[in-house]
Amino acid sequence: MSATPEVRGRFTILATFLVAIVLNILPGPTWAEPFLPDWVALTLVYWCMAAPQRVSVGTGWLLGLTLDVLYGSLLGQHALAKSAIAFITVRLHPQLRMFPRWQQAVSVLMLLFFNQLLVAWIRGMTGHAPGTAAYWTPSIVGALLWPWLFVILRDVRRRARVS
Repeated sequence: MSATPEVRGRFTILATFLVAIVLNILPGPTWAEPFLPDWVALTLVYWCMAAPQRVSVGTGWLLGLTLDVLYGSLLGQHALAKSAIAFITVRLHPQLRMFPRWQQAVSVLMLLFFNQLLVAWIRGMTGHAPGTAAYWTPSIVGALLWPWLFVILRDVRRRARVS
């Protein structure tokens, strides 16, 4: 018996978020640590643009809370940041979808910077501010990877017929 399109869509979205969470928490080589993008934020931005009726602020909050628990960080710091970028993306999704990929990448860069700024602000208030400029490199790498990630996730969405 085949799954309904609704169930298949939920499973596809959940699977992409699980992969993103695994990529976020998977340790990489020490030299590459400063360059690893925030896969959860990138995936969240994609789904908020592609399916804002399915993925929105609540999803961002749950994903952020999950990251807070997995990282052992102050509960709510990633939840706030992911909720904020989900809100902005859902609010601007009609415009973002019309942009060419390079303009989307610039917009994603701003969203990723905002995400990291919120986390840095909260960490700074608790006395754990980031020490170097390397803290911001994942945003740049994420923006550079955006066109390819967009194409991959769009293909996944189309194959699963997620609307």
